[in-house]
Amino acid sequence: MKALFILISLVWIASEIILKRLLRADRRGASELDKNSLRWLWITIGIAVTCGVYTASLGIGSIHYYYRPLQIIGTILIIAGLALRWTAILTLRKFFTVNVAVFDDHQLVTEGVYKYIRHPAYSGSLLSFLGLGLALTNWISIIVIAVPITMAFIYRIKIEENVLRSIPGLRYEAYSEITYRLFPGIY
Repeated sequence: MKALFILISLVWIASEIILKRLLRADRRGASELDKNSLRWLWITIGIAVTCGVYTASLGIGSIHYYYRPLQIIGTILIIAGLALRWTAILTLRKFFTVNVAVFDDHQLVTEGVYKYIRHPAYSGSLLSFLGLGLALTNWISIIVIAVPITMAFIYRIKIEENVLRSIPGLRYEAYSEITYRLFPGIY
């Protein structure tokens, strides 16, 4: 189980590094639109995950009951989150960038998972981070990982949605009235 968890974690990390390198928009004004939210997101993730793993290694806040099932559930959530994230990325195709950017022919994608949630790639990431916290079987790690990363994603979502609302003819406001931000029926 431990080897599988490590392998999945390495695939997860590698996929995010590849995304960051290959799918960054070099469009003029992209860094201005992004408002450094990508940088803050990466910093938050790095610090939160490091602190969460370190806390788990200390044993403070360890969950002693249902240890193995929590590891399995956590690993399944990481995989499910990665699947949702990649489904969202592949659905957006050329309109997916790691930084906030607008294309000349920008279109609103409302098919697939985007029919129900506006930010499924972020939903997938958040599921994976929750899974990481559970897999560490440590209550403090779950909180230290999930709370700041969720806050960083919410900050980024606000920036992204403001940009999308500003695109003439995109009808993002109408789309946002019939979909959830991250999780159907919740938020």
